[in-house]
Amino acid sequence: MRLAGKTVIVTGSAHGIGRAYAERLGAEGANVGMLDIDEARNREVAAGIVERGGSTLAVTCDVRDFAADVEAVRQVAERFGGIDGLVNNAGLMAVPKPMSRALFEDIPDEEWDDAFRLNTKSVWYMCKAVVPYLRTAGRGSIVNIASSTVFRVPPTRAHYIASKSAVIGLTRVLARELGGDWIRVNVVCPGSTLSEEEPTEDVIAMRKANIAQRSLKRMQVPPDVVGTIVYLLSDDSEFMTGQTLIVEGGSVFN
Repeated sequence: MRLAGKTVIVTGSAHGIGRAYAERLGAEGANVGMLDIDEARNREVAAGIVERGGSTLAVTCDVRDFAADVEAVRQVAERFGGIDGLVNNAGLMAVPKPMSRALFEDIPDEEWDDAFRLNTKSVWYMCKAVVPYLRTAGRGSIVNIASSTVFRVPPTRAHYIASKSAVIGLTRVLARELGGDWIRVNVVCPGSTLSEEEPTEDVIAMRKANIAQRSLKRMQVPPDVVGTIVYLLSDDSEFMTGQTLIVEGGSVFN
């Protein structure tokens, strides 16, 4: 198991790709701190990981609240004796409420602010909350989640794309600032992924529409991304930082 003995926090762990991250990290031997605003589902997913032999702590947390982040991280560190990694997965697309598809001049102010508050500011918050523990450990790995839309640039999602682009910039700055502490910071950009647990026909059609643009011509599913996350959290990538990995079947190249 590549992450045996490591403690890793995953935000947005109750649903979709975040759930897949948490489940795979648990299978790889990590102690998984699971942070999500959906308390009931988060505990349910955590219980499933434990039933399969994993180790978890489910913490109810709205990552947009810095004080809540600090407290959630403290609980995980206290439970497992420290922290070794972080996956900043929580983000705004359809949860906690759907984002509108609109041209840039028609996006409501509130929705623009909501996108940056969850997609970007919460990443900053979580890094601030976790880094002191990584410094104590003498090393660590942070994986921020952006999106391949930053490179594909589909119209009508300016707020989403701008906020995810900011995550890439933040990641690069953190890699520079934290390298002296041997804390690595990288970013993963998944493509359009069938991560919905009960997808409608319209959702499936939307996900399938991306296949024609890909070099690897099939629909993307959560297991396609989790191996890259494990790699970045493991010692196999110990000399890699500040990088952007696009994991979406090759419709764009970086």
